[in-house]
Amino acid sequence: MTGPRTAPAPIRVLIVDDDEIVRAGFSALLETRDDLVVVGTARDGRDAVHVARVRRPDVVLMDVRMPVVDGIAATRLITGTLSPAPRVIVLTTFDLDEYVYDALSAGASGFLLKDVPATTLFDAVRVVAHGDALLTPDVTRRLIDEFARVRPRFRPDRLAQLTTREVDVLRLLAAGRSNPEIAALLHISNETVKTHVSSVLTKLEARDRTQAVIAAYEAGLVRPGAP
Repeated sequence: MTGPRTAPAPIRVLIVDDDEIVRAGFSALLETRDDLVVVGTARDGRDAVHVARVRRPDVVLMDVRMPVVDGIAATRLITGTLSPAPRVIVLTTFDLDEYVYDALSAGASGFLLKDVPATTLFDAVRVVAHGDALLTPDVTRRLIDEFARVRPRFRPDRLAQLTTREVDVLRLLAAGRSNPEIAALLHISNETVKTHVSSVLTKLEARDRTQAVIAAYEAGLVRPGAP
């Protein structure tokens, strides 16, 4: 006879924002869910790095524009020096912050608007905690807009490692398509899509779908404004 099933440990969240009201608001919302727990808050990027090292969160909600150390530098330090590295969600205002592209390149897994509905906030934390990225068509469009403003940094030769089918999958990822949508468009199974996505990430040395899409645009596989 098997014993009672043990509930999974709650997702540990660190909230970083220079606005005390924002920190308190997100903390209060997250603490209403049994599977989410706030393990710390920080008012700037320097404090965020310190708290992340001590409290070991699974997910960091990271503001971009902060004093002392901004969210981009903090994201790069947290994702680049901690092991295992927590996932970072960039917090931004209604208009896409001009620095969000750099934050994603630094290792963030996506971004959220600060006035996001509570249910979207909960889902976003869960999605990135389980290894996925926040990459919707709207996110992709905004990411492409930012791409047009920056200098490419990706090595195009990495794309030569991809098979024809993997290139097809990457193009659809760059269009903001979900796995089921890609499966339907390419007439393959959802499991096959997952296998192709995993292979693409490995060959491009990308930690998640967001960085794979950045790589696709930087390498010229797809172009800003192209259908």
